[in-house]
Amino acid sequence: MVDLTIWTTSWNLTMPMLSFISSPLLLAETAEAELGPIVLAGVLVSLIVIYLASKLVGELCARVNLPPVLGELMAGVVVGVSVLNLLIFPGGEGEESTSMLLTFLQATDGLTPEFTSQVADSIGEVITILSEVGVIILLFEIGLESDLKELIRVGPQAAAVAVVGVAVPFTLGTAGLIALFSVPAVPAIFAGAALTATSIGITAKVLAEIQRLTSREGQIIIGAAVLDDVLGIIVLAVVASLAKTGEIQISNVVYLIASATVFLIGAILLGRLLNPYFVALVDRLKTRGQIILPALIFAFVLAYIGAAIHLEAILGAFAAGLVLAETEKRKEIEEQVIPIADMLVPIFFVVVGAKTDISVLNPFEPANREGLIIATFLVIIAIIGKVVTGLAVFGQPGINRLAIGVGMVPRGEVGLVFAGVGSATGVLSEALDAAIIVMVIITTFIAPPLLRLVFREEPEPEAVESLPKTEPKTE
Repeated sequence: MVDLTIWTTSWNLTMPMLSFISSPLLLAETAEAELGPIVLAGVLVSLIVIYLASKLVGELCARVNLPPVLGELMAGVVVGVSVLNLLIFPGGEGEESTSMLLTFLQATDGLTPEFTSQVADSIGEVITILSEVGVIILLFEIGLESDLKELIRVGPQAAAVAVVGVAVPFTLGTAGLIALFSVPAVPAIFAGAALTATSIGITAKVLAEIQRLTSREGQIIIGAAVLDDVLGIIVLAVVASLAKTGEIQISNVVYLIASATVFLIGAILLGRLLNPYFVALVDRLKTRGQIILPALIFAFVLAYIGAAIHLEAILGAFAAGLVLAETEKRKEIEEQVIPIADMLVPIFFVVVGAKTDISVLNPFEPANREGLIIATFLVIIAIIGKVVTGLAVFGQPGINRLAIGVGMVPRGEVGLVFAGVGSATGVLSEALDAAIIVMVIITTFIAPPLLRLVFREEPEPEAVESLPKTEPKTE
């Protein structure tokens, strides 16, 4: 009897200790076995929200002649932290108690409060990674759409416009933010870099609609916009690297610019030598994905190299697109990349909008007024910095220089790439991040009507000399 009592007492004392010791293991096993399906469910619901919102608002924008990419950005604002708070991201403070997504999972998928934070971080990490892959695919697609031969053909005129279009807004924006608003150097440089972007897609669409795409002005604008993107991506890679180190050293800046330039030019030259082997390899493959999978492998390899040498992965993806654009498989690769881009790129733009807290621009809050002033300053510099590019055109009497400058104004999806990368680095304050988004939205909205306005007059003979001549019809 005594032995039984002693054994019972020992067991009662030991069980809590064993439970305490084994509880982390049990929790880990529970997390692995039970939380995995809940995380998957959360990711699926997040993708449903992203795709549904981007499609609905994008369609509305398309019907009023606005770029659908703006719809994706605004959709992100609606479903993000500013309005509905449907999406969650890693490290979000207080999101566990306010996110409707987590509340939905608790009600439908058995998510318990003690695991809410862990599930929220996991879902946010997956969505963030998908958005980063989306921007890599976007830059790969932009590279495929670029034409090196066309860039060379438009020559010095487009190059002069592009250089001015990068240098002026970058210098004015960076210096102004530091001098007028006491913004730290690295965030100011990042915001200045965001001012250098030009959306070739938006401008090209408007020029085509008003039948000016083949005019002298149109050719210079398109060529300069493409070169602008190349220079801007190099600037972005350099600035993003500076943001990671948190300090500015002249030697480091020179190294980053030199390495970015060497990497881009070297990748293109090496890629052109290897292009015949790529085509031969693709022609020998018999299984599904014989074109797109080797192309993506090449893009991801260059993206990895770009990241590994402390540049940005997007620079490598862009270089891969430029290289493969020189092959005879370019059209097929473009056609097969489009569905992948349609699936992944909206995630990037919606996430950019979702992370933007537009409440920091509420004019009724005294603390927000500095952010509104910064946004106004960025918009003014963004417009002036591009309009003056028309003055860089030389040796072209009678050309519409104002039209060239206005055609460089819209930032569009390229500006959002800068904003997204800046937000991901964490160097931008909420006010400055929102101010950049506002600058992108306003310049993209005002550029199409302004471009139509400056082209309203009848074209002069020299402005359309590149158009094909046709014989008059006889009745």
